[in-house]
Amino acid sequence: MDAKALLKEIDANKDTHVAFLQSFTQAPSPNPPGDTRAAANVIIIYLQNKKINPEIIAPQPSMPNVVSDLICGDPNGPRLIMNGHIDVFPVGDGKDWSRNPWSGDIEDRRLCGRGTVDMKAGTAASVIAYSYIFKYKKYLKGSVGLCTVSDEETGGKWGTRYLLDDTRWRGDCMINAEPGGVNTIRFGEKGTLRLTFRVKTEGAHGAYLHRSVGANRIAARLINELLAVEDIVPKLPPGLEEYMARPVVRRAVDEAMGDGAADILSKPTVNIGTIHGGLKVNMIPDSCIFEADIRLPLGLKAAEVLDVIHGILEAYPEVTLTVQEAASNPSNSCSHDHPMVDMLARNASNVIGKRPVAIPSLGATDCKFYRYKDVPTYVFGVSPETMAAKNESVSMDEFLAVLKTHVLSAWEYLGGSAERGV
Repeated sequence: MDAKALLKEIDANKDTHVAFLQSFTQAPSPNPPGDTRAAANVIIIYLQNKKINPEIIAPQPSMPNVVSDLICGDPNGPRLIMNGHIDVFPVGDGKDWSRNPWSGDIEDRRLCGRGTVDMKAGTAASVIAYSYIFKYKKYLKGSVGLCTVSDEETGGKWGTRYLLDDTRWRGDCMINAEPGGVNTIRFGEKGTLRLTFRVKTEGAHGAYLHRSVGANRIAARLINELLAVEDIVPKLPPGLEEYMARPVVRRAVDEAMGDGAADILSKPTVNIGTIHGGLKVNMIPDSCIFEADIRLPLGLKAAEVLDVIHGILEAYPEVTLTVQEAASNPSNSCSHDHPMVDMLARNASNVIGKRPVAIPSLGATDCKFYRYKDVPTYVFGVSPETMAAKNESVSMDEFLAVLKTHVLSAWEYLGGSAERGV
């Protein structure tokens, strides 16, 4: 068995692979509320049909994690983890969709339904890839852990974070198929710092501004000053700073996430997500609460940002600050030139005809929890186009390309024969 034969087998069974993704899509798993049992059962049945007996780890009964573990023919080799999540964004009543959000319909070589992009196509690719590695494990060295998890969309407490308390699910390297686009490999993510500001002052009649300017005006002035955070310059390692400045990297970032993304990827950003203040238009409000979502680039720690903010707040005795600890996470990254990056890039190039570029992400995924445990972690997945939008759909061609790339990269990482490889 070699890489070329693997590709032939994947192509011969592509209709079966699409059918699995279709069934997976048709099993609703919106989070909230987070009940993934129906979708998890689709994975369980698929694995059992491949003579794989998965293990169910469910600290919350309605949020099962479906995992599996295999030892290769030669156990003396690296341990690879494949991770993907089962839960997806909610759809509300679905009335603004042109079809049933859980239909799994196929039209113009796109498979339609909530979560197809984020990330049932990716998770299905990981499950199928694992089944191929399991089938031909006797030719390989090392071991593989499959972790299909719940609770990603609401923080991972009962999913990836829970599993990683057990070193069995960490490994020497992890690959994931979150929707980063087939032209990129993601090696890091910006962090988050979520803050709540409470302004408390004297209220009065709207005409009596000589008594109080009101909480909303104080909040508005403070919000403007908080933008000073965006001027903080992160301290990147010299090698990474040079890499991020390369034109090919900046171009890949903009192509993947929109023009201008490269400009903000390496700097902090401040978004004021919510503001609540005042009871009536002709009253001076005595309180205002607003929340800030600050994204931390690689090389910048939350403590540095908070130092700047606390300095600003010295002029605002009316304001108290609370850090939303559960929603705040450091930026995270691993080496952009790890051997797995080259494996993913070469295999993707052979499959799709273009070599993807390694870049960090603006948003966050469960991958951060592996990187916090010092596990090199890389993402190669379908395009994020239509992610979380009405009429979400995924390209079947991209799904199959991601599947092939993950299979070939896992095969190579575990010492599979490349004598007649692609």
